[in-house]
Amino acid sequence: MEAEAAKYIGAGIACLGMAGAGIGLGHIFGNYLSAALRNPSAAQGQFANLIFGFAVTEALGIFSFAVALILMFVV
Repeated sequence: MEAEAAKYIGAGIACLGMAGAGIGLGHIFGNYLSAALRNPSAAQGQFANLIFGFAVTEALGIFSFAVALILMFVV
């Protein structure tokens, strides 16, 4: 296998982290919405946790995208 082909395969595998981030975001917001509908008075207290979970999950998706770009254009 050529090095160029291996580089593109590695970049594609690194992009799988973005799919995991999308699944994680759906899970976080779905659970928050479910909990907020069950107990609306506690929803405001958990909003900071929601934003923190969103930020961490999105950062991991962006990190996997950055790794894919590094594999494609730098290595």
